[in-house]
Order: sequence, then structure tokens, then C-alpha cells
Amino acid sequence: MKFLEATDEGIKAAGFLLREGGVVVYPTETVYGIGCIPSDPDAAQRICEIKGRADKPLPLICADIEAARRVVEMTPEAEKLAARFWPGPLTLVLKSRVKYSMWVNHGASTLGVRVSSYPVAQRLAKEAGGVIVSTSANISGDEPAGSAQEAKLIFGNKVDIILDGGPSPGGESSTVVDLTGEEIWLLRKGPVSGEQVMAALRG
Repeated sequence: MKFLEATDEGIKAAGFLLREGGVVVYPTETVYGIGCIPSDPDAAQRICEIKGRADKPLPLICADIEAARRVVEMTPEAEKLAARFWPGPLTLVLKSRVKYSMWVNHGASTLGVRVSSYPVAQRLAKEAGGVIVSTSANISGDEPAGSAQEAKLIFGNKVDIILDGGPSPGGESSTVVDLTGEEIWLLRKGPVSGEQVMAALRG
């Protein structure tokens, strides 16, 4: 396992490793995340095994809205919320446009996506080809890592690179909104409130 500073060189090294099938821990605007390239089933399976979780789909961070449009069907409501809250801590669950392995979507025809406002996560997604897995850096059921040092204690040598970007600024996982049905569902409370979501959709 390599422990790298989240400099330009460190991010490029981590992006290269992701493209080669590696697993990387990195900072976001909420908590630290653990990720891989979603199109690599072996790497996605590894993340599920590391976390001890294989029953929920893995959310994705996209480098920008164009990358999101390549992997999910962006509805008018999604475009509205993306214009208001992206980049930022809002994950939108939408119908998938790509077929990833069961380790990513667990048989669902939907994906949770967001564009991170944190420069390191955004740059890493870009270096990796536009889209990376972004599930919280923790063992399932435990608190997510808020720093690279905490991630090291949690994962040890089970991951390939830990990018150190200092303490995570948010401390709270992203809000998750499901836009796949006739009704809009708030699946997880987070930094963006349900009231803010509804106000943006009305505006």
C-alpha cells in the first residue's frame, strides 16, 4: 500500500493505478471514499469484500455532468438538481445507460451518481477516465474515515493507494435522492436538505 500526498503527481499516480484495476482511498467534500473503475468487476468485488458489504449498489463520482450523462439517463428533474447542487454532496439515483457488473449495481437498472465539489475527487475521476466508484471509506456499519490516517487504520494494506488530502471537510455523507419513479424519494439525509431539493425543483 502506498500513502501519497494528494498533489498533482499523487493524483496522477492514483488515476493510473485505477485504470490498471487498483483500489484507491481518497478525500471528498464529505468523508473519505474508497473507489475503483466501475467497469472493472474484479476491483469492484474487491471493494465489496474490503468493506464487508455486498448487498447495496456502489455510488459513483463523475468528473463532470457530461461524464454523468454518459452513464445515466439525466431526466429534466436531474438536470435541474445538477444545475443547482453540482458539484456538491448530492447523489442522484437514475436509470443506468451502461451495464456494470453485479458488484456495482447488484442487479439494479439504476446508478447513484454525483459530481464532487472536492478538487481531489474531481481530478481523480477525470484522471481515471471520467467515472469512479465512491463508497464511504469504512467497514460496513462503522463510521467512515475522516482522514487518510483513519483510513490507514481501517484498511491497512488491503487497498493500493491512500491519497492524503488532510481531514475531510464535511463529515457527513452525501444526500441521496431517487428520481427513477413517479415520486421523488429522499433515500439518505445529508448536507443538502429535502426542502432544498424540492425548492430547486419548483424553481
